[in-house]
Amino acid sequence: MRVSVAVPYHPRPVAQREDATSETKLQGRRVQDSATEMAQLVLPHEANVHGSVLGGTVMHWIDLAAAVTANRHCRRPVVTAAIDELSFLAPINVGQLALISAHITLVDRSSMEICVEVQSEDLLSGERRHTSTAYVTFVALDPVTRRPTAVPPLLLETDEERAEHERAMVRRQIRLERRNAMRNLESAPRADGHGPGPKPGVTRKP
Repeated sequence: MRVSVAVPYHPRPVAQREDATSETKLQGRRVQDSATEMAQLVLPHEANVHGSVLGGTVMHWIDLAAAVTANRHCRRPVVTAAIDELSFLAPINVGQLALISAHITLVDRSSMEICVEVQSEDLLSGERRHTSTAYVTFVALDPVTRRPTAVPPLLLETDEERAEHERAMVRRQIRLERRNAMRNLESAPRADGHGPGPKPGVTRKP
C-alpha cells in the first residue's frame, strides 16, 4: 500500500521557529487514527418551532466532533480558528438520531482542517439522510505557553484521502485570499470619510 505524507506548506526559517527541533521529530499520523463518530438523540428542548433541531445546536455538535478529531491528531490543546462551507441540506426532527462523523483532511504547521458530515437516522425505519457538511479549522496550542505549536504531518493512505487533501489545499488558499481581501477592505477609507483612511478631499501633510 502506498502511503503519502502531507507536508505542511510555507515553512518559516528555522531561526524563526522556537520549536523547530521538536517539529522535525513529530511522527506522521493516519486519517483513521483521529476519525471521530458521535450520535445525538434530538430532544424537544433542542428543537425549533417546526419540530426540528436548531441550527446552532448542530453547529455545537460539529464543533465538538471536530475538536475531538483535532485533539486526537496532535494530542495538544486546540482552539477553533474558522468554520466555513457549512450547509444545512435537510432537517433532523425530534426523536431522530443525529450521526456526526469527523476526519482530518489537511495539516499546516500548527493548524488542521477537519471535515464533519452529519446524517439523520429515523430510529423506526432506519432511513438515513445526509443533512450537513462543514469544514472546521483548528489550531494546536503549546500546553505551557498557550501559543500555536507544530502538529504531526498527515499520512495519506488512499486515493480518496489524497484527492480530499488536494481539495482541502484549494479551500485553504481560498480562506487566505478571503482573509487578505477583508483586511484590505477594512483598511480602505470609506466614502463618508470614516474609517482608517483619509477623508475625501483632505490631503495629509507628510
